Amino acid sequence: MKQILIIDDDENLGELLTQYLERYDMNVHVAHTPTRGFEMLKKIKPDLLILDVMLPEKDGFEICREIRAKSSIYGQLPILMLTAHAEVTERIVGLELGADDYLPKPFEPRELVARIHNILRRSSDDNRLHKDIKPIDGLDVDISRREVKLDGSVLDLTTMEYELLILFMQFPNKTFTRDELMNRLRGIDAELFSRAVDTLVSRLRHKLKDTSKTPRYIKTIWGRGYTFVGEQL
Repeated sequence: MKQILIIDDDENLGELLTQYLERYDMNVHVAHTPTRGFEMLKKIKPDLLILDVMLPEKDGFEICREIRAKSSIYGQLPILMLTAHAEVTERIVGLELGADDYLPKPFEPRELVARIHNILRRSSDDNRLHKDIKPIDGLDVDISRREVKLDGSVLDLTTMEYELLILFMQFPNKTFTRDELMNRLRGIDAELFSRAVDTLVSRLRHKLKDTSKTPRYIKTIWGRGYTFVGEQL
C-alpha cells in the first residue's frame, strides 16, 4: 500500500481526499501546517507528497525548495502541488523548483488519482529504464538512491533535472527537439513545460559545469534541439 502525505490547511479537503484515495489502496496522512508536515515526512517516509501552495508559516514553493535542497534526507520524493491559482507563471515556478506535477483547484478527484498513478508508475519504472544507461566519463549514477555524481561530487538535481539527464544518457548522440523532451518527461504538464525547456537545460548544464560553447555533455543543435555528447567509457 502506497503512503501518501498531504500538506494542506483545508481540513475538509484533507478529509475528502483521504476517503477518496483510500479507495485506490493508498494510505493517506494529512498535515495542516508545514511544521507538522516535516515531522510526518521524517516519520512515515511517504511514497508521494501532495503539497498545497497557500499555507500558513511558509508557502508550498518554499517547502518544495527545502525538500529538493535536502535530497540526502528526503531523497527524490515525488511532489504533486495543488493551488487555488491557475496562473501559468506560478505553475511553471513549481515545476522548475522540482515538483513532478501541478494541479489547480478545483479539480476532479479522478484526475488527481490518475496523476498520482502516473508519477508512482514512473518511479517504479526507474530500475528498468536505468538499465539502458551507458557509463559516461565523469558521471556516476546510483539508481537506488537516484543520485548523480560529477567527477566524484554529488549533484543537487531537482526531479526534472535528474529525469532529463537520465533521458539524455539513455540516448547518447540522439538529437531531441523541445517537443520530444516534453513528451518523454512524463508526469508534468507539457503545455506549461514548453516554456521552461530551455531554462531546464540551462540549469542542468550549469550543474554539470557545462557551457553551450564548449559542451562536455549537452550540445545545442541550433534550430533543432539538444543532444548528449558525453564520452562513453
